[in-house]
Amino acid sequence: MELELEQAIGIRIRTLRQEKALTLDDLAGASGVSRAMISRIERAEASPTASLLARICAALGLSLSAFFAEEGQASPLARRQEQQVWRDPETGYLRRSVSPPGTASDVDIVEVEFPPGARVSFPPHAGAHSMTQHIWLFDGELEMTAAETVYRLRPGDCLFMPVGEGHVFHNPGHAPARYCVVLDRGGR
Repeated sequence: MELELEQAIGIRIRTLRQEKALTLDDLAGASGVSRAMISRIERAEASPTASLLARICAALGLSLSAFFAEEGQASPLARRQEQQVWRDPETGYLRRSVSPPGTASDVDIVEVEFPPGARVSFPPHAGAHSMTQHIWLFDGELEMTAAETVYRLRPGDCLFMPVGEGHVFHNPGHAPARYCVVLDRGGR
C-alpha cells in the first residue's frame, strides 16, 4: 500500500508539473527542492517528507489537502476505511483525509496523529494567502508557530490562522498529539 501511495504521489507531481508546462528545473527553482530529488519522487524512488512535499505543492499552487484530494466520483460520505492515509517518512506523522472527495466544498478536513517530539515546518505559500485553517487539538500537546507568535495548545483548544504565512507544528509532549485541521481554500 505504501509503495502504491509513493507511486501515486510521484505520478500526481509529474502530471501537475506537466499540466503547468514546468520542467524539472522550473519546479526545482520555484520550490527550492533539488531537481534530482523531484525526479526521484516522480519515479517513486524517494518518499517526500511533509515539509518537502508542501514546498513542491506550493510551487504548483496547491495546498497539501488539494494535492491529496482524490478525483473521481463525488460522494457525500467518506467511510473511514476508504479515507486516504499518508505517513510522513521523516517525522512519522499520520495524515488522514477525512473530507469526502470530489465534492464542491472549499473546506477540507484532515485528521493528524503527530508523534512526540516531532516538528514540521511549512514554508510561506504565496498562492495560499486566501486559505485559512483551524487547528483543533483533541489529545496531547501542540506548539504552533505562526509568523513570530508561538501558541501552546492543550486538548480542546482551537487555533485559527492563515495558511500562506508559513507555520511550524511541534509536539513538545511525551505522547502523540491528535488534532483536526479544517482548511478553508476559499478564505474571506
